[in-house]
Amino acid sequence: MPPTPDATAPGAAGPDREVPDRGRADACPGALRLHAADDGALARIRLPGGLLTDRQALALAEAAEALGDGELETTSRGNVQLRGLAAHCAAELADRLRAVGLLPSDTHERVRNIVASPTAGLDPAGAPGHADVQAWVRELDARLCASDWAAGLSGKFLFALDDGRGDVAALDADVTLIAGPDGTRLLRLGRDGHGHPVEAGQEVAAVLDAARSFLAALRTNGRKAWHLREVPDLLPAGSVPLPAFAGAAPAVGALPGGLSVGLRFGRASAGQWRTLVDASAGELRLTPWRGAVLPGAPADQLPALAAAGFRTEPGSAWERATACTGLPGCAKSLADVRADAARALDAGAATEGAAGGLPVHWSGCERRCGHPAGRWVDVLATGHGYRVTVNGTAGRPAAGATAADATDVNAASVDVTNEEMAEAVAEARRTTK
Repeated sequence: MPPTPDATAPGAAGPDREVPDRGRADACPGALRLHAADDGALARIRLPGGLLTDRQALALAEAAEALGDGELETTSRGNVQLRGLAAHCAAELADRLRAVGLLPSDTHERVRNIVASPTAGLDPAGAPGHADVQAWVRELDARLCASDWAAGLSGKFLFALDDGRGDVAALDADVTLIAGPDGTRLLRLGRDGHGHPVEAGQEVAAVLDAARSFLAALRTNGRKAWHLREVPDLLPAGSVPLPAFAGAAPAVGALPGGLSVGLRFGRASAGQWRTLVDASAGELRLTPWRGAVLPGAPADQLPALAAAGFRTEPGSAWERATACTGLPGCAKSLADVRADAARALDAGAATEGAAGGLPVHWSGCERRCGHPAGRWVDVLATGHGYRVTVNGTAGRPAAGATAADATDVNAASVDVTNEEMAEAVAEARRTTK
């Protein structure tokens, strides 16, 4: 959940649109640059591909207990945040991270933003083949940290490596590498509806070249941007039409090659985190949907994970439900949105049938930190209750379309009390048009 959303400059892109203000410094937090939140300092530890060994995962739990509030928070990029930190603990935190290989570069630690298909390589024998992108993750991370120019990227710049199932390709990263079932590779820049063909063996080089070209073009043209989507005309468009991407998170429960669980609002206590590590077979992959995939973990671990509070069965109203930090962690929030959202999601009959519907996100203020992409149910705190709205756009424009072709699906809002919220949210999630 980003504590520092993009600031906007009114009218910079026309009378009806706002664009981020890039005249200020990129204040995105990291493991060395802590963010001052209302509940203490916050550290964001980048985990390329969401990959963790069991030793690294345990080190994070120990740091959360020793230095913070004892909780670990996963993000929409598969990273981990520690909250409630004392301002003077930065050096000790850095030492703990270095000891387990979670801080390979002090100068590049904020630009290691890489998401990857979390179930890559777990397909059963005989199933349609997908590329195993984990090797690409490790190579890209190593080459990013070794490239002086890469330190100039924003802490918000995102790379995505999709194994062909179209899950992380739907996240609209700045640079996306998409593997095809026939061995083809396509590079997508920002939200372009077309991709650039990539030669086999040149996948990571092509990803890095795109990011470097972005920085060079910004300097040449005197423009300011943190994301490629903000300057879609900056680099040449692709030539190969791209399909719509599924964007589906791994189903919770037993997978052919391991287990998948969900974390409520992406948070876990250190004790819960240790249960997750104990259930693993030595590796964890945090997902951009605030879950975890445990490759090789046996199905008999599911009862212990469920007892610890992880989501292990599909069909819950908690699926695709997110919330910002809210009170007491954020002074700008008008409500304890996570507590209110949890009551609504646990309301039983009031949310029946909502699980298969739209994503839903609770926000404590107009900034809407951490809201999903695409079409979603916006639940905004008003100080007197909540305003529930179906928000966003009805999918990515077709190949060749412009931003103006996206369909605005903002629906009429309804203001509700906390007691009325669960039913209003369930109804909005079932909205189909």
